[in-house]
Order: sequence, then structure tokens, then C-alpha cells
Amino acid sequence: MRLIIGNKTSSSWSLRPWIVMHAFGIPFDETLVQLRTTATRDQLAKHSPSGKVPALIDGETLVWDSLAIMEYLADKFPDKAIWPKDRLARAHARCASAEMHSGFQALRSQCGMAITRQYAARVRSPEVLADVARITQLWGEARTRFGAKTAQPFLYGAFSAADGMFAPVVSRFDTYAIPVDSATRDYMSAVMAHPSYQAWLKDARAEPWPITEDDGETMR
Repeated sequence: MRLIIGNKTSSSWSLRPWIVMHAFGIPFDETLVQLRTTATRDQLAKHSPSGKVPALIDGETLVWDSLAIMEYLADKFPDKAIWPKDRLARAHARCASAEMHSGFQALRSQCGMAITRQYAARVRSPEVLADVARITQLWGEARTRFGAKTAQPFLYGAFSAADGMFAPVVSRFDTYAIPVDSATRDYMSAVMAHPSYQAWLKDARAEPWPITEDDGETMR
């Protein structure tokens, strides 16, 4: 299989399926298309009908949406528990992932993914704070109802597609020094320590293209 992705410093949607495939040991090649250049549109058109990343190519099968890629992988590798095995946990994980997929626009637009950066804490808009509150509520509910039943630190116990869907949010909270409670910080630490997250971060740090849009942020 081949996964088409964008810059690892800033492509949050690309990180989602990449970290899941890497974490579950699914063999794949990657094609990185540099975003925000004059050639980006033409390059993406070669791989994805939406003109966006990510896209997964598996023989004659093309899947061009991050959440759809998760479902495709779960169907193709049913033994890998990409979604939680427990039915109730799986339903909750899919709902939380779908909410992430379609929501939290304020956080996305005002705190763009910049995984190699560390910005100082500052006052965020009410809309961003509302997104943060809802996300931490979702994480806490998942951990309390499902994850706490195991000795593992992720949302539903073992690392799953839901953790992959929220991995870019973890990076945003860390990058922008978003204040969170200790339980949320523990979950973030577990994700950021995961070998697959670290592998992505290592590649991001090696990218030659600088992040140029700081939007008034101050480095810490």
C-alpha cells in the first residue's frame, strides 16, 4: 500500500492514518507532497480526486479520506483491533472520531498544527476554549468508561484509531501550551511518547521547509 501525505510539520490529516498504520505494523510506502506551493495542486491531482491529503492506494483501491482510511484498514486487518474490540467502546470511539473529523473548527483555524514548534501560553478565544473543553470532556469520558479498565494509558485502553484521530490535537495542545488538567496531560504524554508519534516527529524535524506562519505566537 502507498499513503499520500503532506508535510509532517503541519499536515494534521496526514498524521492520522500514518500513525495508525505505523503503530499497528502495517507495511506501506509513503509519498510526501509538499503543501502550499505552486505545484501542490497538480501533484495532489495525480493521487487524490479530492485534491487533498491523505489518500491511500491499495492496488486498484483508492481511499481519499482519513476516517475512511481507518475504516478500510479495520476491514482489511480485522485481527489488529484498529477499533476497540468491545462493542460499546467501539461505538464511542467511532462517535468521538467522527466528531473530531467534522468539528472543532476554531481550534483548527486558530491553532494550526506545527508539531516541531513550542509557543508560549497566551489567552485563547472563547471558541477555542470551548473546543478544548469539549475535547477534554470526550477524552475523560473515554478514559473513565473504557480505558481505565485496562493498565494502558490510551483512550480505550490499547492504542486505537481514535488515538490516531486525536494525535494532531495532542500536538496542538502541546505546541500552544494549552492549559489542561493532569489527567489530560497524562494522556497527551502517553501519545507523545508512543514510538509512532516519535517517528513522525523525527521526520518532521528533518524537513527542509520552514514553518513561516506564526500568527503572532511567541516561542518558548
